[in-house]
Amino acid sequence: MVQETLTVKGMSCGHCVSSVEGSVGELSGVESVKVVLDKGQVEVSYNENELNLGKIKEVIEDQGYDVV
Repeated sequence: MVQETLTVKGMSCGHCVSSVEGSVGELSGVESVKVVLDKGQVEVSYNENELNLGKIKEVIEDQGYDVV
């Protein structure tokens, strides 16, 4: 299991939290995902044998946010 903290720009409200946590949480291989809104971060734990960080970033960006 790998744990990553991503910096994400554009998240500002509860809907943003639900959108990111929901979309990333649906990915096969994700064990946990938590948005830390006041820091603009997404903490994610995932199985690197099933999923890569690039796919997680892509899903977040598809929701309209920028991963930096």
